[in-house]
Amino acid sequence: MTDAQAPTQSSHEVSPEKMRQVVLASAAGTVFEWYDFFVYGALASVISPIFFAGLPDAQAFVFTLLTFAVGFVVRPLGALVFGKIGDSAGRKGAFLITITIMGIATFAIGLLPTAEHVGIWAPILLVTCRVLQGFALGGEYGGAAIYVAEHANPKKRGLATGWIQTSAAFGLVGALGVVAITRAVLGEDALREWGWRIPFLLSICLLAISVWIRLQLEESPAFQKLKDEGKVSKAAYRESFFEWRNLKIVLLAFFTVCMAQGVVWYTGSFYTQFFLERTLKIDSLTVNLLMIAAVTLSAPLYIFFAWLSDKVGRKPVMLAGIVLMLALYFPGYHFITQQGNPELARASANVPVTVIADPADCTFQLDLTGGARQFSTSCDIAKGALTSAGVSYSTEAGPVGALARIRIGQIEVESVSAVGQSNSEIRATRTAFETEILRPALNEAGYPAHAPGAMQNWSFEEIARVFSEKFGVYLMMALFVVAATALYGPQAAALVELFPTRIRYTALSVPYHIGVGWLGGLLPAIVFAINTATGSIYNGLWFPTIFTAIAALVTLFFLPETKDRDIHA
Repeated sequence: MTDAQAPTQSSHEVSPEKMRQVVLASAAGTVFEWYDFFVYGALASVISPIFFAGLPDAQAFVFTLLTFAVGFVVRPLGALVFGKIGDSAGRKGAFLITITIMGIATFAIGLLPTAEHVGIWAPILLVTCRVLQGFALGGEYGGAAIYVAEHANPKKRGLATGWIQTSAAFGLVGALGVVAITRAVLGEDALREWGWRIPFLLSICLLAISVWIRLQLEESPAFQKLKDEGKVSKAAYRESFFEWRNLKIVLLAFFTVCMAQGVVWYTGSFYTQFFLERTLKIDSLTVNLLMIAAVTLSAPLYIFFAWLSDKVGRKPVMLAGIVLMLALYFPGYHFITQQGNPELARASANVPVTVIADPADCTFQLDLTGGARQFSTSCDIAKGALTSAGVSYSTEAGPVGALARIRIGQIEVESVSAVGQSNSEIRATRTAFETEILRPALNEAGYPAHAPGAMQNWSFEEIARVFSEKFGVYLMMALFVVAATALYGPQAAALVELFPTRIRYTALSVPYHIGVGWLGGLLPAIVFAINTATGSIYNGLWFPTIFTAIAALVTLFFLPETKDRDIHA
């Protein structure tokens, strides 16, 4: 190890008391910001018919997922803007701005009018708020991680930044917890009518606390040293992305841990929630309980794996998490289906379903315009209805011009066409087909309308019963958590250690938010759309599988070990 690489502490010593204040202030603010961002995901199924009224159920839900994703899509833009601010004006100022924008945007969602009152303006305003949230979050993570790392003892840098990593877990638990409490107190009907606003409106209180906490902070010693020496970057974009010595590190960070983080974390967390509720038809209370339990388990594991990376290195810990998740994707979701809705698993294995349709009548059911295409042909209605019911199917070419038919074992039903109808008429036609024609046939063939054992309330006895019946689901979710936390726990320290101080905020934030924002944020909608197009509730998993495999190979062969680097050099 060269002298430049050796960890030095004497000139950057921070007292234990000061370090605790830095970690607490940074992590607490980040927890609140993650809460603001995640509460939309926790309420996606409730918000769907409110802001996208008039669209078919499957299409409305896909567009709800895309609205969820748009907050991720703009995160790299926020990374560019706030990265520049953080590298030129200071870390503290950048994430004071981000928390303010996030809190105001989240509070505004709670005040939005619905589609019933303002029509198309409802989803437009919702998307605008999500854009502001994603823009703010693009500058949050990098700032908090860098701020803590630049204060930390070099030998405990992983452990210190692990608290920033676990803030996502606390934020998600907070979002799920507030939604669950609101649902339990108000009831499902009141939640869907007006109670969904409460978790968003609470953010104004979190904003006040977060701003107060962060005002107590001072600038990081590494940035202050640069400033005192007159070496602050005046061209962070050029240095980060147009000088090969730095650009190659940006690309390496993206194709290793950032890309893996996007698909691993969001498959194991958000897509699992969608899969349980929308595909397996497990009731919302049970899903919330399982998610809260899984995320609560993740909190100490982030810290553990971050600490472990201080001992054995960042690379082996993160690579183990990537490989574990790669091995779990397909068997894991098959196992969750068997344990979460065994009647659906049995019916899928024993009673095949086939859509017989004119190929020209079938389209790819993903509309990024939010409703310009109605998917009203008989084939589209048949496939959309089956997907909404969580039923896998194959497709067989039928007679040209004929209505699509659905063969369920020995039962066959004819689909309906709504071509030329208005939005409301298409929705009524689809609903009538699903409830009056398709559902009775699925019931007769053994396909359940809902998973068994719905949770009735939050009593101790009911929680114990649900855990007993759904323990297999929780066990697999726990394995997903282990994989995600092994990757994410050491990640902040590893990314900080990869980049030089003068461009660290910009160069770190951009690849992180492209990987997490674009691959992770778009993942639920892409996987759901692939499942609909192919007729299998599992085929969409090829999307995260391919990207995880690429990340595993690049990490194994090209990512350097960084735990002993001096980040102040």
